[in-house]
Amino acid sequence: MQQSVDLHVRSYGPSGAPDRHDYAQLVLPVRGSVLLEIGGKQGRLDAQTAGFVAAGAWHDQWGEQANSSIILDLATIEPQAGERLYARPFAAVNPAARKLVEFMAIMTEQQAAASSVVQGWVPLLLDALTLEAPRPESRLAALRAKIEADPGLPWTVESMAQSVGVSVSRLHALFRLEHDQSPHDWLLERRLARACEWLARTNRPIAELALSAGFSEQSALTRAMRKAMDTTPAAYRRQSRENWSK
Repeated sequence: MQQSVDLHVRSYGPSGAPDRHDYAQLVLPVRGSVLLEIGGKQGRLDAQTAGFVAAGAWHDQWGEQANSSIILDLATIEPQAGERLYARPFAAVNPAARKLVEFMAIMTEQQAAASSVVQGWVPLLLDALTLEAPRPESRLAALRAKIEADPGLPWTVESMAQSVGVSVSRLHALFRLEHDQSPHDWLLERRLARACEWLARTNRPIAELALSAGFSEQSALTRAMRKAMDTTPAAYRRQSRENWSK
């Protein structure tokens, strides 16, 4: 089950207004502290404590000093994680979870928190908050998000498996189960998507963007586009701009 997530960054003043909504919410302070009241129970959130608001729960929050928090609106959440957080709405943020929160904050500041990146890191964050050890499936989601953020890194199937903490054969099984394709084919697909995005939206030289997208050289990108899309980088750029100008 994949979580549907929206990310916001908010600061709270000295007074708030009670609210409720039909989705769950995770409050993750990045700077300062926040007082959160959920159904009459109050807790202080800071770098070591996150807050979970269940769907439909009345809640209020306020800050006594300068503060900033990442807010994750969870339209869906895995039942096991939801039950654990509901039972313990003021959850301790262990070092692993804190690193993920800090990563999200950096990505947001750089305006790079694309939906696919956020979606990928949330399962691992929920595991870090509720389980002793993250599941391979959550690590796979985080790996996908990391590659989505920068597909040009020197990824190999072996390094992908190491990042997830599984064997190469297990990685293949996970990708087959979730994507019905091999890790290599999925990686190539993401690199092609990024190259096509740059071809359509930028004037970067084709050789340069090919390297940035993870291809060894321009001819490697050309071969991949011919095989997958029956076109070339130059033709794709030209066609994209013709379509845009219409």
